[in-house]
Amino acid sequence: MGDGITSVITPYRVEVVQGNVVTREQMARVKPGASRNEVRNVLGSPLLADPFHADRWDYSFLIRRPGTEPQQRNVVVYFTGDHMDRIEAPELPSEVEFVAAISRPLSGQPPTLALTEAQRAALPVPAPPATAAAAAEPQGANRRYPPLEQP
Repeated sequence: MGDGITSVITPYRVEVVQGNVVTREQMARVKPGASRNEVRNVLGSPLLADPFHADRWDYSFLIRRPGTEPQQRNVVVYFTGDHMDRIEAPELPSEVEFVAAISRPLSGQPPTLALTEAQRAALPVPAPPATAAAAAEPQGANRRYPPLEQP
C-alpha cells in the first residue's frame, strides 16, 4: 500500500480558523472593573454569550493550518452586573509569539525585494514620453461599419 498515486498526491487541507485570538497584550489592557463595552472593544465580541449565563463571555479560538501545530485556547470573562469581575485563561502568547507559531516556513530561497546596481543597469531604457499633441488624440480602434439600412 502506499505505492499508488495517493502516496504522491496529497489532498488539499482547508485552513480552519474559528473564534477570537486573545493575546497577552490584550489581556494586559483589560482590568477588573472594566465595563462590558470596554472588554468588547479590547477583546472583540465573544464567540459565545449564553443567555442562561449572562455574566459569562467565552472567547474560544481554534486554528488548524497545514504545516503548523493546531492551536486551541479558551478564555472566559466573568462579569458582576455590567463590570468585569475576573478572567480565566491559559498562558496566552504575545502577538509576536502567536504570529511565529502560525507562520509556515518558507520553502526555498526567500524572494529578493531589491535590485542590485548591475540588475538595474541591465533593465531596458523606457521610451520617451509621447508629445502633448499625440497624447490629446483619442486612442482606440479605427473601425468602419456598413450602414444598417439598405437604400
